[in-house]
Amino acid sequence: MTIQNNQGGTGLGQPTGATVRVNGVDIQTDARAQGAFLTQAFFWMFAGLLLTAGVAALVQLNEALLTFAANYFIVLFIAQLALVVVISAGIRKLSATAALGLFFVYAASLGITMGLIVASYTSSSVVTAFLSASAMFGGAALYGYTTKRSLAGIGGFAVMGLFGLIVAVIVNMFIASGPLGLVISIIGVLIFTVLTAYDVQRISNGNLVLVAGSVEKAAVIGALHLYLDFINLFLFLLRLTGGRR
Repeated sequence: MTIQNNQGGTGLGQPTGATVRVNGVDIQTDARAQGAFLTQAFFWMFAGLLLTAGVAALVQLNEALLTFAANYFIVLFIAQLALVVVISAGIRKLSATAALGLFFVYAASLGITMGLIVASYTSSSVVTAFLSASAMFGGAALYGYTTKRSLAGIGGFAVMGLFGLIVAVIVNMFIASGPLGLVISIIGVLIFTVLTAYDVQRISNGNLVLVAGSVEKAAVIGALHLYLDFINLFLFLLRLTGGRR
């Protein structure tokens, strides 16, 4: 399984004529193919977001579901984390249909916890955080697609920072420190803005095809990455600027 840059050069930025060989099949990642990868990944991402929003709205309208989300928040969190690990680590062994099905199961389950979280904030705060996240996500995605600079280096640092951020979030769940929560939210916004640009570049230049083993599965794993980038941007902005009920 190899990737070749038919244009030569320094290797920075997005190749305009890269060939990705997957299972003995050459996939030409020219500008048209790059657009197709992104379109499919964004389509599944938006479908997942709509599912999450629908479930979250249902939870807020149903007291029993709100109680369930509150009582089993930690269990849901662990199950959701496990789903992300299964999809990411098993993408080469899973079929595209199975991977997509697990993605939608994850999006629906996250809607339960999102419904509980959003219920704690005012409607205006939620709208503001959503619009801010959309603007930041869109700007970072556009940069990741158009920049001629390779984002592999800064993306790698962001991924390493993400692990530290997860540990900090878990610790703060137990100590409930306001100042630490503020710092975590700021760092979270920065990390997921960088990851958005990085993930868009990885999708468009064909790198995720190498990871997943097929274009269809690459679109699913790409959608999962973009979905997580947007959701986390929204949540950290909500915690940073949101007003509690």
